[in-house]
Amino acid sequence: MSTRVTLDDLRSFFAAEFPQADVILDAIGPRTARVRQDIQGRHLRPGGTVSGPVMMAMVDTAAYVALLAEIGLVALAVTSNLSISFLRKPAPDRPLFADAHLIKVGRTLAVATVLVTNDGAPEPLAHATVTYAIPRDQGDAAGSAR
Repeated sequence: MSTRVTLDDLRSFFAAEFPQADVILDAIGPRTARVRQDIQGRHLRPGGTVSGPVMMAMVDTAAYVALLAEIGLVALAVTSNLSISFLRKPAPDRPLFADAHLIKVGRTLAVATVLVTNDGAPEPLAHATVTYAIPRDQGDAAGSAR
């Protein structure tokens, strides 16, 4: 099912389709993706820690990137479920990484697990499971970059 989507293809696609995103597409591999978030003041919540919505956006983006790297630039693949467990408080002075691994890719659904970590920290900050709905007619749902 894998297509030949490169990291540069994905970066161009995100620049065109999600110009508001500030997550950095860091790496892709077989059924995997890594995104990075460089933390700034706007990413913090009261108490000086990274907000949950920032980590959830990273998780969702990492899963989406892993999926698109696998099936092609299908713009209308959408999140149908995201479940996240926050495990530890992130250090606000270091980048965060979200590493996604696709554990199932079917015709209409894909499931990924995602771990969020701080740069250099040995323990995960959050663990998530994400399900994506894949449009049945991927040809008509493809984004402009395909």
